[in-house]
Amino acid sequence: QVQLVESGGGLVQPGGSLRLSCVASGSIFSIYVTGWYRQAPGEQRELVATITSIGVTNYGDSVKGRFTISRDNVKNTVYLQMNSLKPEDTAIYYCNAEVGLYRGSSARFSYWGQGTQVSVSS
Repeated sequence: QVQLVESGGGLVQPGGSLRLSCVASGSIFSIYVTGWYRQAPGEQRELVATITSIGVTNYGDSVKGRFTISRDNVKNTVYLQMNSLKPEDTAIYYCNAEVGLYRGSSARFSYWGQGTQVSVSS
């Protein structure tokens, strides 16, 4: 089985910064795309940022220029550096990974972490 464990959430004042981490473990052959999504109360889950195995990134419009996604392929870890945080960034942040489990197979499987709460408030 594959597990994703997020950490780094918390309460921060507007304009502050947080760094989220997500570690993937289990029987993983390769992690293709990995990234972060968020869901605020009463809202649908939305894209925050994704990054491919070769470092190609994609960001949601609301976080461009403020958030930076990165990954360490050796540690199977993805990071989200969040700067200039706003109250509207308050949400549960979920890590997602598109994973290959078997050498020689093109099948990909999507996994989610349990989420970490980020709250931005004065």
